[in-house]
Amino acid sequence: MMAGAIAAFWAVSILFVVTPGADWAYAISAGMRQRTVPAVSGLLAGHLVATVVVAAGVGALVTGIPGALTILTIAGSLYLMWLGLTTLTRPGSVHAGEQLAAGSPLRWWLKGFGVSGLNPKVFLLFLAVLPQFTDSTADWPLAAQILALGLLHVASCAVVYLLVGYGANGLLRSRPTAARIVSRISGIAMIAIGAFLLIERLIL
Repeated sequence: MMAGAIAAFWAVSILFVVTPGADWAYAISAGMRQRTVPAVSGLLAGHLVATVVVAAGVGALVTGIPGALTILTIAGSLYLMWLGLTTLTRPGSVHAGEQLAAGSPLRWWLKGFGVSGLNPKVFLLFLAVLPQFTDSTADWPLAAQILALGLLHVASCAVVYLLVGYGANGLLRSRPTAARIVSRISGIAMIAIGAFLLIERLIL
């Protein structure tokens, strides 16, 4: 696998990662509740599963099953909307003495895994974009190339999402009003993204 292909994929990957979306909204919500690490770990696990699925060839099989992507999209959309509604009705607060770390680390990990693991856009990114940067004539097996590129993407996600989560906590900790506003915006963003994915799939 040529270094140029790796660099080109990383450029596409980082653009995907730095674009605010459901992952960002969830990282911000978790950061204000001091659950950045478990939440981001869950997000990364979802991306890693998508990588393994595509590398194993299961991705093409799933997309070939009538209705499979529709079911995935509906499940992911409803899950995002539910998380957004929960965040919107219980916005983060940073007043001293208040309980910021709502929920166990495992619960935040599972939610993070659901946000990325049930997001059809993440799955389609790996299925439609990632294979274009592989080389069938390279010494590495195709599955190994996909896995390597997927891990590069996961590493980029780790850096950006941790910065987003810790940045939200650090910048908003002394600004309770701003924290509540940002938390509500994060909730609205998750609801909007979930609704858009649902409508897009139903229309198509």
